[in-house]
Order: sequence, then C-alpha cells, then structure tokens
Amino acid sequence: MNAPAAAIDWAAVRADFPLLSREVHGKPLVYLDSANTGQKPEAVIAAVDDFYRHHNANVSRAVHALGTEATEAYEGARGKLARFLNVRADELVLCSGTTFALNLVAYSWALPRLRPGDAIVLTRMEHHANIVPWQLVAQRTGAIIKVAEIDELGRLDLAQLYSLLTPEVKLLALTHVSNVLGTVNPVREICREARKRGIVSVVDGSQAAPHRALDIAAIGCDFYAITGHKMSGPTGTGALWARREHLAEMPPFLGGGEMIKEVRFEGTVFNDAPHKFEAGTPNIAGFIGLGAAVDYLSALGMHHVEAREQALLDHATRALSQVPGLRIFGQAPDKAAVISFLVEGAHAHDLATLLDLEGVAIRSGHHCAHPLMHHFGVPATCRASLAYYNTFDEVDAFVAALNKVRKLLA
Repeated sequence: MNAPAAAIDWAAVRADFPLLSREVHGKPLVYLDSANTGQKPEAVIAAVDDFYRHHNANVSRAVHALGTEATEAYEGARGKLARFLNVRADELVLCSGTTFALNLVAYSWALPRLRPGDAIVLTRMEHHANIVPWQLVAQRTGAIIKVAEIDELGRLDLAQLYSLLTPEVKLLALTHVSNVLGTVNPVREICREARKRGIVSVVDGSQAAPHRALDIAAIGCDFYAITGHKMSGPTGTGALWARREHLAEMPPFLGGGEMIKEVRFEGTVFNDAPHKFEAGTPNIAGFIGLGAAVDYLSALGMHHVEAREQALLDHATRALSQVPGLRIFGQAPDKAAVISFLVEGAHAHDLATLLDLEGVAIRSGHHCAHPLMHHFGVPATCRASLAYYNTFDEVDAFVAALNKVRKLLA
C-alpha cells in the first residue's frame, strides 16, 4: 500500500483479525494489551494452518517433496524477516524470541570474554529479559553491572549514560522502546558512542519491531533481538541479528542436530552461522506464520502503522488527562503507543480486574520491570498498549469504562 495513512481502510484492517470481533463478559472486547502480545490476522492463521494441512515435514533433513517444501518455506521466512530488518539473512539466527536471543549473546558472547573488573551497562527501563542474563554472567565472571538512569519524563539521561562508558565497560545492553514507558531511545546515537569506545552494543527490539520501520544496519549496533508474537506472528518465534564477525567467533549455545557438519566421538565440526545456533527441530509452522505476519505488515507499510498508532496515542492521552486522579508514567516526546498509569486510591490489579468485566483488556503488574517500578516508588501500574488495529471508539470505550470503575473504587 502506497496510499497515505488517512486513506487506508482501517476498518477493513481490523476485520482481518478474527479474535477482535468476540465478546468478553457479554461486552465487546476492547483489546489494549498488544505490548504483551499482538493479535493475529487471518493471513497468519491461514499460513500456519496451510503448512500443517499440506506441507508438514522437518526442515534441512529430508530430500522428499514435503521436506523440500518445508525447508523452502522456513528459509523463505528468514529471508522475509531479513529484508524487513534490512540485514543479511545469514546474519539472522532464528530462535524462540528476544529472551532466548539475549541469553544467546550472554552465554555465547559475553560469558567467554568477560573477566573480573569488566563492566556491563544497562538502563533503568530494561525488561527483566535484558537484566537477568547479564546478572547471571556477571556472577560467573566477576564483572559488575552499572545502571544508566532516567529523567522525570522517562527519558534516558544521556550525559549520565555516556559518563558510565568508561574503559572497563565491555558491553552496553538497552531497549529500543520501553515496554512500560513507551520511551523511544536514540539507539543509533547511543550505539555510535559505544562503538567509539570499543564497547559492544545489544539492543532489545521487542517493542520496536511491531510498531516502526527498522533499519538495523543504520542503527549500528552489534546485536539486535526481536520477538515474533508481538509482531502479530505466532508465539515461540523471534530472531537475533548479529554482526558476522561475532557469529563467526561465538561458540554454539546449544548442541544437537542441524547445528553440526560432522560428529565423531573424537570431536564435532560445527555448522556455519546462523545454523550453528539453531540446534534441533525449530518452530517451523511458527516461522512460516511469522513470514506471513511480515508480509502483512510490509504491505500495510510500517510508516502507516506508526502514524496510526501515534494518532490513537494522542487521542488516548488527551482523554486520560481528563480523568481525575490519574497519573501517567512516561511522557517522553515521540513515545510509542504505550500508556502506563495509576488512578489515585485504586490498586492497579483492582482497576484491571474491573475493566475486564467491562470487556477492556489491559495489563496490570510490574511488567517485568521491577527496577523501574522501584524507581517510581510503586509496586505496579496499569498499562494500555495500542496497536494499528485498535479504533478511536475503543479508546473512548476504555476511558468511559475507566471512569465507571474509578467511581466504584472511590
């Protein structure tokens, strides 16, 4: 689609998502939890169904027709994802998602290299998946962790971050888009500063890939991780992009079939990257579904997706600002379509539970970001996360339901 975003039939786009037409507790579903997982268009569901009905076989093993079809479709999905990210297909390790991808970097790149006295820099806004693996590596190597802080709007304090990038720092890991605050970090600038200092950079792109056009080559990082199910693809899919020189030097993370060229009891010759990191039978149908999701997003146009979500975010932010006692966490300029909030006198879980009875699905809790909750001095927040398949009417229904349950909790 090359039409302007305003010319896109967003009602027709929404109709592509079967689940969005259902009711919950007798009310029309208002799904505002896309930062948790994206809903799936019919094209993705059909692609998975078609694979199991007509092509089901293992990949890279059989010479029969089904095996060839399965392998071509699976590797075709790798190629689609590579083009979507503007990277080479042979630099893209297919895996179960960002959590696996970050652990792969932690155990295969960082663990063999870090020594006592080395340092890892993280940011206050990281998801646990971009904290815990580095803690485990630090415990085993004697490295230390340093933390870059945020300002009152939820933006990284870049001056403080750069001051942390001292000679002992070997790795910087940060999120592209905060799953709690919606803050979009200037990863291209940050990775450039890290590269000047010889520091390897790892970017968590879970919340970026579903919502904005990505050019990983232009970002200039060393590693970039994504999760497929947040991109309207199936669960259990994702990828790690890495510079070829890193992939060549990194030892395998898991051993088994497919990641080898030759196995003898005297030793094993490993496969070339990326296959040496893809042991065992993969989620074949899932990646074929992810390929269909990439096709769907590409046809829609990621610039249209971003513009639509920004319009929905602006509408929701204006409406929520009129709700008495409501506090929004994270108000950085040009943020993504995520709104974390609390209402004075109401617990986040109570709000979310009562909103569910009104058909509105939001998330409540710490959002796998305990250090960020500690920073704000709260145990949990509510989070409404918007996607291009949402509507302005749904935003209004959400705010109306919130005002209703707020009065019940007063």
